[in-house]
Amino acid sequence: MKITIQKQQLNDSIQDVSKAISSRTTIPILTGIKIEANSTGVTMTASDTDISIQAFIPAEIDGERIISIERSGSVVVPAKFFVDIVRKLPASDVHMEVGDQFKIVIQSGSTEIQLAGLDPEEYPLLPRLAENQTLSMPSEVLRSMIRQVAFAVSTNEATPVLTGVLWTLESGKLKFVATDRHRLSSIERPIDCPPELRFHNIVISGKNLNELGKILPEQNTLIDIVVADNQVLFRTGNVLFFSRILDGTYPDTSKIIPQSYKTEAVFAAKPLADAIDRAYLLSREEKTNIVRLTTADDERSVEISSSSSELGRVTEQLPVESLSGEPLKISFNSKYILDVLKVTEDDSIRIGFTGAMSPMILRPADDGGILHLILPYRTTT
Repeated sequence: MKITIQKQQLNDSIQDVSKAISSRTTIPILTGIKIEANSTGVTMTASDTDISIQAFIPAEIDGERIISIERSGSVVVPAKFFVDIVRKLPASDVHMEVGDQFKIVIQSGSTEIQLAGLDPEEYPLLPRLAENQTLSMPSEVLRSMIRQVAFAVSTNEATPVLTGVLWTLESGKLKFVATDRHRLSSIERPIDCPPELRFHNIVISGKNLNELGKILPEQNTLIDIVVADNQVLFRTGNVLFFSRILDGTYPDTSKIIPQSYKTEAVFAAKPLADAIDRAYLLSREEKTNIVRLTTADDERSVEISSSSSELGRVTEQLPVESLSGEPLKISFNSKYILDVLKVTEDDSIRIGFTGAMSPMILRPADDGGILHLILPYRTTT
């Protein structure tokens, strides 16, 4: 292989595929990035067996020459060094040549670097998926859906299926659900797809979805999603993102969501987040993160409070946009509430309570397709 390629294009593609590199892999070849060059352009592939990402750089873009290919070929480069090296090269063009024993010579400006490469024939092939279950959706919708739920997945590997987000497609509506047994987040959005297209119990790692969110294009771009037996492919522009589907059956969470509330309150989202954040400062010292909400008699405010046995107590009267129902005193994990408020895109948030020891439901005031459930804490005071 012998090519000259624009540094910016090369670096952008490296940043995309390197998200699939894991330092914990036990397969040496997967610590590298596979580079293939032919007359059409350069393809780069990275994988940790859980996710695989492939990026293609065409030889020309809009009539501009991006890559000059003197000799086709392929090689696997050590990702740990290659990612940093390319970013720090001095010139706008990068010359790469692969010699005997897969030795790689990289030149840019007055800099020359030699790396020991690996045999590309040892690199595993990407999955080949049947495309009979394919849908398309705008990139910004997919990114928003991931953001609204992925933070609620479990980090406990003892129950692998809960480290993922449940995908369900039914009657043209795509729904995501995530839970760690202490909280739950869900979002549902209409999708333009054939009415007969549907799937259930598709669970994709929350970690993988967060990595996908980082490479989704900012502009309004359609993302093709191919769902197969044990893999899902996300295709955007010249990037392919494969993710393994997690094994196991996701628990039925529909029965734990209350259908009515004893108390309801609507808050301005930012003042609520600020008040809980201040109360969190003391509660974290107790290693509990517990904050208490108490409704007031005037129906125009609630009390937010927390305490520390060493530092003291914080109490704040927080105005509400509306408050109705029974008096309430409830304790909850402040971090869970703050996680919800960080992703809330609405200016107001509605919270429904079904009692001091029952789930509380948070929704953006103007978006019925998003729901967050948080279990309260039992406290002795």
